[in-house]
Amino acid sequence: MSRYSTVLFDLDGTLINTNDLIVTSFQHVFRTELGLEVTAEEIYPYFGEPLVRTMARYDEARAESLTAAYRAFNITKHDELVSEFPGVGQALHRLQAAGVRLGVVTSKYTELARRGLRVCGLEAYFPVVVGVDQTEGHKPGPEPALRACELLGVEPSQQILMVGDSVYDMACGQNAGLRTAAVGWTVNRAALAEGHPDHWVESAADLVSLVLGTQEAAG
Repeated sequence: MSRYSTVLFDLDGTLINTNDLIVTSFQHVFRTELGLEVTAEEIYPYFGEPLVRTMARYDEARAESLTAAYRAFNITKHDELVSEFPGVGQALHRLQAAGVRLGVVTSKYTELARRGLRVCGLEAYFPVVVGVDQTEGHKPGPEPALRACELLGVEPSQQILMVGDSVYDMACGQNAGLRTAAVGWTVNRAALAEGHPDHWVESAADLVSLVLGTQEAAG
């Protein structure tokens, strides 16, 4: 019997590697629209929060137009710069085969999230993908995780694990009454630790062990 019956995943930085895509897109928009040069390290802390919220940090009055510019550039580079993290596909196969329900909870639009999964060959594992367009409230609030539970037909509980690479993912899961796991391949480990995850998983194989109850992951 699995330790966790259901696993909800963040997308970017958790299932698929979009780090270069995100940084490149932010840098392009800030350079062309605001005349700013920003480093990857400056952008990393905002990974996982809704895009318009990040843009408002730099220019609140233009947050919507900056978001539109980001998305327009991002889509042109998307397929070129997106890749699966090592071992993720195999891990999802094992979890699905064990009867674990799987869903995605992301701050991206649902359509683009599904495109990323499709490019990486992972879409078939996820009957439920909850994007930022599906809820009024977003991470770090509980609404996206609760919506995913609803669509998967499960009640929020400590038998459900939220997996992510940002404090926004941890807070979303915690606020929904779920358990949380932080991925060790995050670009911002120190900041993620501040989200007080219930577990750390250092590889996709570690995640499988944790979910199926075959090995205790670090708390």
